[in-house]
Amino acid sequence: MRKLLALALFFATATIFAQGTITGTVIDSEMDGPLPGANVMVVGSKTGTTTDFDGNFSLEVKSSTGTLEVSFVGFKTKQVQFSLSGGSQDLGEIVLEADDNALDEIVITSFSLAIDRKTPVAVSTVKAETIETKLGNQEFPEILKTTPGVYVTKQGGGFGDADIRMRGFNSENIAVMINGVPVNDMENGRVYWSNWAGLSDVTRTMQTQRGLGAAKVAVPSIGGTINIVTKSTDAKKGGSVIASTGNDGLQKFGATVSTGKTENGWAATISASKISGRRFADGLEFEGYNYFVNIAKEINENHELSLTAFGAPQRHGQRETLHPIEDYQRSSRGIKFNSDWGYRNGQVVNVQDNFYHKPQISLNHYWTISDKTELSTAAYVSFGTGGGGGYTGNADLRSVDSDYRPAPYLPLNLDRVVSENAANGADGSETILYDSRNDHFWTGLLSTVSTEVGEGWDLVGGIDLRYYKGRHFQEVKDLLGGQYWADDSNVNDPNRSTKEGDKINYYNDGLVLWEGGFAQAEYSNDLVSAFVSLNASNTSYKRIDYFRYADDGPDKETDWINFFSYGAKGGANFNLDDNHKVFGNVGYFERAPFFNTVFLNNRNIANDDAENQKIFSAELGYGFRNQNLRVDFNLYRTAWKDKTLARSFVQGNQQIFANILGVDALHQGIELEFEYKATDRLNITGMMSLGDWKWDNNIDNVDILAEDGTTVLGTINVAIDGVEVGNSAQTTAALGLNYEVFPSTFLRGDFTYYDRYFADFDPTVRDSVDLQGPFELPDVGLLDLGLTHKFEFGSFDATINANVFNVLDTEYISDAREGNVKDPDYRGLVDSNVWYGFGRTYSVGAKINF
Repeated sequence: MRKLLALALFFATATIFAQGTITGTVIDSEMDGPLPGANVMVVGSKTGTTTDFDGNFSLEVKSSTGTLEVSFVGFKTKQVQFSLSGGSQDLGEIVLEADDNALDEIVITSFSLAIDRKTPVAVSTVKAETIETKLGNQEFPEILKTTPGVYVTKQGGGFGDADIRMRGFNSENIAVMINGVPVNDMENGRVYWSNWAGLSDVTRTMQTQRGLGAAKVAVPSIGGTINIVTKSTDAKKGGSVIASTGNDGLQKFGATVSTGKTENGWAATISASKISGRRFADGLEFEGYNYFVNIAKEINENHELSLTAFGAPQRHGQRETLHPIEDYQRSSRGIKFNSDWGYRNGQVVNVQDNFYHKPQISLNHYWTISDKTELSTAAYVSFGTGGGGGYTGNADLRSVDSDYRPAPYLPLNLDRVVSENAANGADGSETILYDSRNDHFWTGLLSTVSTEVGEGWDLVGGIDLRYYKGRHFQEVKDLLGGQYWADDSNVNDPNRSTKEGDKINYYNDGLVLWEGGFAQAEYSNDLVSAFVSLNASNTSYKRIDYFRYADDGPDKETDWINFFSYGAKGGANFNLDDNHKVFGNVGYFERAPFFNTVFLNNRNIANDDAENQKIFSAELGYGFRNQNLRVDFNLYRTAWKDKTLARSFVQGNQQIFANILGVDALHQGIELEFEYKATDRLNITGMMSLGDWKWDNNIDNVDILAEDGTTVLGTINVAIDGVEVGNSAQTTAALGLNYEVFPSTFLRGDFTYYDRYFADFDPTVRDSVDLQGPFELPDVGLLDLGLTHKFEFGSFDATINANVFNVLDTEYISDAREGNVKDPDYRGLVDSNVWYGFGRTYSVGAKINF
């Protein structure tokens, strides 16, 4: 690391004689709005930059006069003369005209991205340069941790195990789209970031829309929407190579190559990388790969095609078990302690691990039907395969003082398990490792048509069709020295002697159909933009069970169960003048319940009482813009009605459950975000978010049902009215500085603050108003520092980048789950289970463009 930093300072001397600064704003002539990601280059040199999401750029130049070349895919390149006066010049607005002969970027997300001073939603945008410089060895969603209303955690700390929460809503209530394609799990709504671990290498823009969002597809997001737009085929021939290292053996390298547009209208971009290391906590070794391919073809002036394929196969150890604080204090490894791994024959074995590969392939077609009408269509397919590890059997491989540890808190001795299983001979293994698999096939079609129907008026409509089949089963991964594993879970083949690779415990399919459509009317001029949108969808579920029901029986496969839902939203943005804007939006939508609340208790028992969740949301906002300052302020209120919960019990030898309907919650708050260009060299950013998120009612006399789903065994109450929603910090703040200490050498610091984090808890166990509320974690402030240096390396442009996270090595709890609140001696945080956040970590990397 010292050598790389020294090299960065050495190269700084090559550029300290810059003459001054040029600023300006690049404008899209068709949208009359900013053009993010446009290239700005000094003709005859390698000096250049790209515009931010507001279309602004600032460029250090070495000559007082010259010519800038401004370009963007799909627009005519424009050259602008500059002549510095007093060491700077503001070129004002540079308008780029559409190029009918260019190879346009075919991104269906153009209908889902918010445009500043036009789209009436609360939005924050992160561009590719920010991701490249600030992400380092963090998890991909952590780039959003300085966004208002957002809380991101690494959870157990495994590679790709991060989780994001927005305005107090968990990840299953946040819609995530990649190039316009929804990627939330079709059965449970969750997003597994380990499936997309390589996205940071290929993301061009990442936009967070809080609340209703601008997405027009029928995506019912309660907390907000994350739109990720990947790189498309580059207009120019070239590429780049990257390499980085960091704490705990981090190694990453990769390359990107683009052909540029050929004479016959073809273009291609290919990117690939590899990453490996151990992570901060114990037993979290990982290895991952990332690939990205985009091939585009201009068929004629009205038709264009783009084929994109990307994926990120990976395998990593996990820290799944949370522990009380005292366990971390007693362990010699402190906050790095992980109980879910051990040694076998001197090699690391992860009892809990994860492996997955989820490639996504999409074919986009763009058709200019007329001067006023356009049609964008995307057909996509995804094949997911993989799962997570675990164990079953007689051996205790979880307790911190297990006999299978040489001493309490030490890694597991799996050689002892192997010896016991081998000694068991013909009686088979007593303990094994298994994989819980979740393979799936997912295909869909998105098509959106837009037409101009009058001066300032546009109509937009489209369809969203999806088919999903998830295959769920456990399989024997490792017999740990035994001859077989006895399994009686399959009624069609009871008392089996299974081998490695055989299915055990459960085996079922979940099928989901989705048919959705939307229509939207838009009006805009220089002062006002407004929209009204309607959407509707039908969600169909079916379950097939291969183990718990006879192959020839009527109960093996359920009928399709349908849930029709709809939504309506509208909003308006008013540009009061060149500096001030106000906006408002309001909406109501329904969302089908998730798969596991439709088929209760992991059986083919249909929940006839399941109904759509209802969400009402309203928001008001204000924005200020001038040459040096951007401020956004907004108020929101989201009411969530008829959330369905389920609680399982064990009684005797059967598993019983309660189907809890009609649970309500209220999420409201204020958010502030700003960016201030204090000087030509100093940029200041900041945000503050104050949330008030609480459960909003009690539910009395809920029936407890037997395994058959009909026999009533008793009742329970749910007492949560006024109790704080847990699992996310309700108060967050951030302050960031980015200072150009030398030309093309930047130092930055980011301080983030979290407070009023109430522990995660199961609302269904709170059956009395006398129980104390969830405990509150201590507040915490974290400091990150970074350095970026750009320089010319021969005929190449190069960048050295370094980041240090949690510089002060602050010890803090990032996740907490409430303990047994019914225990009269319950002591809140002391008796609950937690994960600690990472201590000080770092990464250093280099990139060379060619």
